[in-house]
Amino acid sequence: MRYLYKKGIGLAVMLLMTGGVSAAEYNIKDYGAVSDTTQLSTVAVQQAIDACSSAGGGRVLVPAGQYKIGTIIMKSHVNLHLEHGATLFGSTDLADYIPVQSDYLSLRTQTTTIQLIYGDNVDDVSITGTGTIDGRGSSFKKLSWNDEGITRPHLLRFINSRDIHVQDVTLKNSGCWMQHYLACDRLQIRGIKVFNRNNYNNDAIDIDGCHDVTLSDMIADSDDDAITLKSTSPRLCENITITNCVVSSHCNGIKLGTESNGGFKNITVSHCIVKPSDDQSTQFFGDKSKRGTSAISLEIVDGGIMENVHVSDILVEGTESPIFIRLGNRARPYAEGIQVENVGTIRHIRLHDITVHGAGNTGCSITGLAGHPVEDISLSNIYISHAGGCGRVAAPGDEKEKEYPEATMWGVLPAKGFYVNHARHVVFNGIEVHTDVEDARPLFVKHDVRP
Repeated sequence: MRYLYKKGIGLAVMLLMTGGVSAAEYNIKDYGAVSDTTQLSTVAVQQAIDACSSAGGGRVLVPAGQYKIGTIIMKSHVNLHLEHGATLFGSTDLADYIPVQSDYLSLRTQTTTIQLIYGDNVDDVSITGTGTIDGRGSSFKKLSWNDEGITRPHLLRFINSRDIHVQDVTLKNSGCWMQHYLACDRLQIRGIKVFNRNNYNNDAIDIDGCHDVTLSDMIADSDDDAITLKSTSPRLCENITITNCVVSSHCNGIKLGTESNGGFKNITVSHCIVKPSDDQSTQFFGDKSKRGTSAISLEIVDGGIMENVHVSDILVEGTESPIFIRLGNRARPYAEGIQVENVGTIRHIRLHDITVHGAGNTGCSITGLAGHPVEDISLSNIYISHAGGCGRVAAPGDEKEKEYPEATMWGVLPAKGFYVNHARHVVFNGIEVHTDVEDARPLFVKHDVRP
């Protein structure tokens, strides 16, 4: 038995040494890719991907160098691997981007979009390595209100796909959202670096109606929202864990919403840092002080549900209004001809062990609507410091039921800590707010709040 065991180990070692158990590799240079940003290598990269997928899968290798591409379409069982020193640059010519249609996109108002790297209804796809993908997004000017993905390409987009894995790569300079994962199952994102502050709508990551997701160890610096969960269709974001991330944003560091047709269920966020950007040279959206609008925003405004959300161990530097929980009634449909007739719900929310230094004076808010309260909200062990110095402030007279939700939508709030309106069973425990100078506002202001 011992002999057979040793023989088995030896065979395994030999297979590893000879590549017998490794997947086939397809070097993009073997298909004609050139390290020259004056020439397109789109066809070469696509041919390598197609050959790899047709053979049953393997690794498409991007060796060190600088390669220019337009749209490439990912295929099942392909690992796009970028070696250290390898950069894929997006073309700055819109003609090099392929408009794509998806059955799932037909649920949205934008049924045809453009992106640099795209996958639709694919399985077992990964993007790995320590190389870089740079969309050169500043080359695409904002031409209309809703032109993201139309005349300003996404950098990375997967739709209705399964077992998607993105690890270690650096993603830079998208024309709009950096990466959009729509209706995907079993999504893993780990150890990536994201820099996206060169155009409008520069989110760092958008996870939209996805199930069974882990996001960890990401460092992201974005002009628009950083970590963003969305629900642009009836499909909920569900069973999602986010941990060990460091994010910067002029807008919201960690956000559930604004799009919230389906909603969010079973979400955990832990051990993250939200801080101002190290590069304040550009700003398109967000708080004018550049400290960020909010650190944590939890929003339902399009009829969806939010339940079982747990946020803990968050360290925040700056942000004007650190915590914002909002049930509104914007009622924006996910497709033409659809009516959003229900307000939605927010319930079973836990926030604890959150420390905020250098916030703005606005304060935090937890608000529902008359007849539609937020429910079962627990906040504990929360420390917030800000400058203070405000006098008494009246409660907002206009609840802004239909407006876009933003933590600063009412201006300075009547509480230096938390303003709570239309809520049931909200529990505060261990809340401390420190102000540099005296602030006349109370720690809490509550209206239509019941046990």
